Amino acid sequence: MKTEAMFYEKLENKIHCFLCPHNCVIEENHYGKCNVRIHEHGKLYTINYGEVTSVSLDPIEKKPLHYFKPSTNILSVGSFGCNFTCGFCQNHQISQVKAPSNFITKEKLVELILTVENNIGIAFTYNEPSIWFEYVYEVSKLLKEMNEKAAVVLVTNGYISEEPLKMLLPYVDAMNIDLKSYNNKYYNEICGGNLSPVLKTIEIANKRCHVEVTTLLVSNENDSMEEVGDIAKFLSIINNNIPLHLSRYFPRYKMDNPPTSVEDMIRAEKVAKKYLNRVSLGNM
Repeated sequence: MKTEAMFYEKLENKIHCFLCPHNCVIEENHYGKCNVRIHEHGKLYTINYGEVTSVSLDPIEKKPLHYFKPSTNILSVGSFGCNFTCGFCQNHQISQVKAPSNFITKEKLVELILTVENNIGIAFTYNEPSIWFEYVYEVSKLLKEMNEKAAVVLVTNGYISEEPLKMLLPYVDAMNIDLKSYNNKYYNEICGGNLSPVLKTIEIANKRCHVEVTTLLVSNENDSMEEVGDIAKFLSIINNNIPLHLSRYFPRYKMDNPPTSVEDMIRAEKVAKKYLNRVSLGNM
């Protein structure tokens, strides 16, 4: 459903969106980089409010969250669109296009969350939840009003401005944040973003909720032991108990690099464990 967006300002004949660090300046009838926020008649609208493309009851470990309510299930939902353009995206069918969706009111979704058996709450995942901000915020707030013990989880690239992040965090219990690299060139060329806002998101979120971090080690791109060490060192300075998930890459979407070698994954785990207490390997 199209609804007026939050976090924008008018600039003469254009709109400045400051939901995320792209800070898009959008002309009339044009979208921002996320492809879900459009400037029409002097206002900014989001077209994916309440539009659900995917719903599943998943083990919490699949998010991956290994240290937040382990051995439980969580209702996982996603929409369409993303503010990154990662060449290896495994969910590109919904993140990079306007995928088929069904509208679900916030009241209906909260009712579903609270009535599904063996469910601890809601995980906003599959596509980037931050560009679904208005709906994510309203659902999370309503859910906590109905049952403050229900869990709210974000699986996110962390590319969100500080103001909306701090507005949402009081209703968030856990986040898995992708730290895709410790190299800004990698972020620029492969993901279509910048490193520093993601690092800031990790720092801020760690003070407010449970945080785990995932890094996909892409062969010949960000899989050097030096870079793994840099990621682990950065996290250890914030909190050496932050769990780091090192995930093995396989060819996806536009990227056909060979799968990351098992030997490199094991080496990376050893390097990260020099700095962090909780390191695990995924996609192995």
